[in-house]
Amino acid sequence: MQSRRGVANLPLHGGHAPKWLFKRMVKLTKGIVDVMLYEYDADEFLRRISDPYWFQAFSCVLGFDWHSSGTTTTTCGALKLAIDPEEHGILVAGGKGKASRKTPSDIEKAGDIFSLSTGKIDEMVHASKISAKIDNSCIQDGYQLYHHSFILTEKGEWAVVQQGMNEETRYARRYHWLSESVSEFVEEPHKGICCDKPELQTLDMTAHQSNEARDVSVDLICDNPEHLKKYFKDRTPLVEKSQTHLEDYFNEFRMPRHHPVLDMDLSDREFDVLKRAWEIQPSDYEELVSLEGIGPKKVRALALISDLVYGSEPSWKDPVKYSFTHGGKDGYPYPVDREVYDNSIWTIREALEQAKLEKKDKYGAIKRLETLIKTDKD
Repeated sequence: MQSRRGVANLPLHGGHAPKWLFKRMVKLTKGIVDVMLYEYDADEFLRRISDPYWFQAFSCVLGFDWHSSGTTTTTCGALKLAIDPEEHGILVAGGKGKASRKTPSDIEKAGDIFSLSTGKIDEMVHASKISAKIDNSCIQDGYQLYHHSFILTEKGEWAVVQQGMNEETRYARRYHWLSESVSEFVEEPHKGICCDKPELQTLDMTAHQSNEARDVSVDLICDNPEHLKKYFKDRTPLVEKSQTHLEDYFNEFRMPRHHPVLDMDLSDREFDVLKRAWEIQPSDYEELVSLEGIGPKKVRALALISDLVYGSEPSWKDPVKYSFTHGGKDGYPYPVDREVYDNSIWTIREALEQAKLEKKDKYGAIKRLETLIKTDKD
């Protein structure tokens, strides 16, 4: 399957999927997963889920709104209920809101089910945390993550489907990751980010163009962040003219001690975070952004200093780039036809059972042929 990069921008729709629809979504989801695992394998399933175009089409086949933020949360919810780890060799961890924070424990549970090594479990927990950190801090497009699904297989391969919300526009944006496509977490790691609404000013520290800015950011921390204070706003407020100071008869304001390079400020507490990072001496950008407290503001500050002072310009280009079968829950482009939906579930089940029977018949025929050949030789 061709790899395409993109982000899905989806408007926030209120309400929930009606129970009669969601029950069918879970059944149809299981049918599709069964077919995919029969025809391909778990690795191909991850590749499809991590493709934003396929995922969007999949959610529409299930009957959810074609352009609603719920295509992500509801489809991932249906996947989590439809997939049986012991039957399918796949587990869906995390979810929306509070469920997303349970992802590490869900991964540990999967490790027990699939008998994965401690090292592999630790790798996946790190992948879950760093993918969320990067999409919240290193790609600054105005979307705050609120949904994180981590899908893993019994072999330890994984995919991430996570979504953020822009509180001003009330649009959502979806991010896709795939383990086999990630060579470096901090350089163009996404399998897909798809959309028709790119943001004008998006700091993308994962872009190849940002490579030098990433290196300089690490150097700035390892050199001791104390020297960075001169680049920010002076926190001493301007003092209005006072009759008690002779110089104020001639100057309307007292001038600040220095002229800042950056039109932003970091508090003493935020500088303490940078000092703790200096004490650790991160070896690379991935380790730096993994540290506690290194969030969007610190990432942006280091990127701006890298550019304005050292000429290491990061990327400001938004890393950005849709299908109906059963209608949508809100009646667009047409209402869900329950009879047609149930027929689709039945058709997939029948096709899968027939395929299994044919495979069994073929296997039986081959065994009979082998017996005949052996008898003939005897």
